[in-house]
Amino acid sequence: MSKGSVFGGKAQGLRLERMSASPLFRDGFFRNTTGVGSGLKPGTTFSTMGEYFRGGDDRKPPGLLPTESPLETWARPVDTGLRATWLGHSTVLLELGGLRVLTDPVWGERVSPSSFLGPKRFQPMPVTLAQLPPLDAVIVSHDHYDHLDHPTILELARTPVPFYTSLGVGAHLEAWGIPPERITELDWWESATLPRGELRITAAPSQHFSGRGLGDRNRTLWSSFVVESPRHKVFFSGDTGLTAEYAEIRQRLGPFDLVMLEVGAYHPAWGDIHLGPENALEALKLLGGGALLPVHWGTFNLALHAWDEPAETLVRLGAEQGVRLVMPRAGAPVEPSRTEGVDPWWRAVRRR
Repeated sequence: MSKGSVFGGKAQGLRLERMSASPLFRDGFFRNTTGVGSGLKPGTTFSTMGEYFRGGDDRKPPGLLPTESPLETWARPVDTGLRATWLGHSTVLLELGGLRVLTDPVWGERVSPSSFLGPKRFQPMPVTLAQLPPLDAVIVSHDHYDHLDHPTILELARTPVPFYTSLGVGAHLEAWGIPPERITELDWWESATLPRGELRITAAPSQHFSGRGLGDRNRTLWSSFVVESPRHKVFFSGDTGLTAEYAEIRQRLGPFDLVMLEVGAYHPAWGDIHLGPENALEALKLLGGGALLPVHWGTFNLALHAWDEPAETLVRLGAEQGVRLVMPRAGAPVEPSRTEGVDPWWRAVRRR
């Protein structure tokens, strides 16, 4: 099995032809339908850089965050038909209708092309890759390092699990040893049904960007995803800014039993390509509600806010708005329909 370059592969041949047929692909690049670009907002570069270099002790927790082992629970059937285990950042193991779907798996120590530079995880994953139960599908929303992790894909390449991802991302997966017959690349609104069982995966709009190295910005697509069993629907945002397209997602693919939205690594300077907690609550309204499982926080230092600010803001605003929050510690399996209230476990870390 080839390890390939950490930067991934380049689309060519039939893959490139299919990408070129997408209405989102023009002049060699994918583009947001709203015209939102991938850089900082005009006039914010110097102030944002100053904020970054001034640093701040609160961007990382003062100690290891508490995690739980899900192994005993995973060995038991899911009574309600839907169970989710947040493992850190945007990695969630979904169990629907007896099948298991893993989102944006990242087990690597750093989300960076370097093994010794770049954002390092706050604490180890609650389980190793080898401890995962047999998987029926892996979803990769886009190709950024904190969502598409080279060492993790190399490990998963040794298993038979199929991958479902956005247009063009399959070139990276193939370069890292995933056979093409195990890769399904989707444009927005396209669906695929898993080979085993009645489970459908649909790619949907998001407002973000892509790229892993110099010269490949927006050469692959970014997407949100909907996972649907006969009894349940789950929405996974990937990375996105607030977009009115969420109302169309609700109309075409909703309603949702569980909504997983990114809430961390946000800043006003890049507010069009990341949600943050306040916009996540607005996105939840556009999607028609449902239990909210916040992701993309509490694992890596990727922004300028305090590490626990997304959680604290969500708890405060969620209580005011009557939102049903699902905020387990990493590794704790939850069945959304049986979850009531939030235990702010992260506060114990701050008090140490």
